[in-house]
Amino acid sequence: MGFADPPARFMSQPGPQVACCQTTVGDPVDNASDPTKKHSAETFAAELRRRIREGVKGYEAGAKLPTLREFAATEVGVARGVAEKAIDRLRAEGLIESRRGSGSFVRAGRIPRTSPGRLSLEQWGRGLSIQAHDAANPPKVVDIEVGDTVPPAHVAEALGVPPGEVVLSRYRRYVRDRRCVQLATAYLPTDLTRGTRIEHTDTGLGGTFARLAEQGVGPTRFVERVISRAPTPEEIDGVGGRDGLGLRREGSLVFEITRCAYAGDRCVEVSLMVLDAEAYELVYAFPAEG
Repeated sequence: MGFADPPARFMSQPGPQVACCQTTVGDPVDNASDPTKKHSAETFAAELRRRIREGVKGYEAGAKLPTLREFAATEVGVARGVAEKAIDRLRAEGLIESRRGSGSFVRAGRIPRTSPGRLSLEQWGRGLSIQAHDAANPPKVVDIEVGDTVPPAHVAEALGVPPGEVVLSRYRRYVRDRRCVQLATAYLPTDLTRGTRIEHTDTGLGGTFARLAEQGVGPTRFVERVISRAPTPEEIDGVGGRDGLGLRREGSLVFEITRCAYAGDRCVEVSLMVLDAEAYELVYAFPAEG
């Protein structure tokens, strides 16, 4: 697919503009034969950005983009290195997402994670899941693991249990469109979970918070802390037989969210979540008063 020539300042020598043309994969273009046709990462990124925003065929939301080799073969004046830098730029802008082993895709839309509405009593108190509040097509929970564990020191401190004491952990992995977008582990004191459905993989309508409420310790307030960072190798690849997020090793970012749920002054759950930053947008809606 061709596109307009760049401004004159990007041309290495003067001369008349040359109309671009479209070639087919397997019919490589000699980018060095005509210097006036060479494009920078900036101009090629601008062209790809235009195609995505205008929904040009092959660049619609969710579409798989050509490989770097295909770009170099079909786009006049675009070397493989230029294509790679342009893709990296659009990925940083949030227009493109990369799936390791699958290639690059036009982003289909981020998952809105709206707080505090998703955590409201109105949500889980009516038997609805927190994830259902976020989107019409929410991520699906898979690979649920429930068992006793010794929590990280900062989790034990928040829960008010002695270091080394066992608590209940609930590990989940969330997938949307066959792509893992979130890893989450919740920790709860065992005196609140023994003999309840919280120990089961299926906690029932309203989830863990509804089961806590049945015991008179339903959450009354939440505190969330969010940081952005690079993912660890374990979060990318998985560990101990668990699958990871499957992100690129270079340039990927995650949101690390630590959420504490309180019933009065007592912390009844600590949830550690790692979200693919390319997949989510964090939305906060709250009243002006108070």
